[in-house]
Amino acid sequence: MVLQFRMLSDENDNFVRDYEVMYDMSLFDFHRFILSSLDYDDCMASFFTADDRWERIHEFTAMDMGEGSEDDPTPMDSVLLGQVVRHNRARLIYLFDMFAERAYYLELTGAKEAESGFEYPRVAFENAPAPDQYDPDAVNSNEGSIFDEMMDDFNDFDGDDNYDDEY
Repeated sequence: MVLQFRMLSDENDNFVRDYEVMYDMSLFDFHRFILSSLDYDDCMASFFTADDRWERIHEFTAMDMGEGSEDDPTPMDSVLLGQVVRHNRARLIYLFDMFAERAYYLELTGAKEAESGFEYPRVAFENAPAPDQYDPDAVNSNEGSIFDEMMDDFNDFDGDDNYDDEY
């Protein structure tokens, strides 16, 4: 079974990645794949399960950080994606910058049978470059907001001076 995820960023409205990964991939391997697909350096990161309001529920870390209590984070390498996401629209937060609290937001958009001719994991769709891994203020020349682009069309309309809204 192949899980389909859409990943978005709150730093760039145009940034989108669609990932297709096997359900039995570990969270740690998914972490490594994401870093590779974004051309990021290896870093400390965490996944969080999230509710429908993107509130963090449970943390999964690259290293074993706890002493075994129920509230401690779970190591990524001990959990498979299929164990974490059990229903369509399940959400994960991928925190890649612990100090600045920078993250990507992933939502399970579907599941399907593996297709012959494709290797998994894979990037099925991408739009816009990833935000800079180290500098959240760095702006790529082709970044921008889809909303801003759409609103530019309306800025050309200044109204009709001959229009009278009074009867």
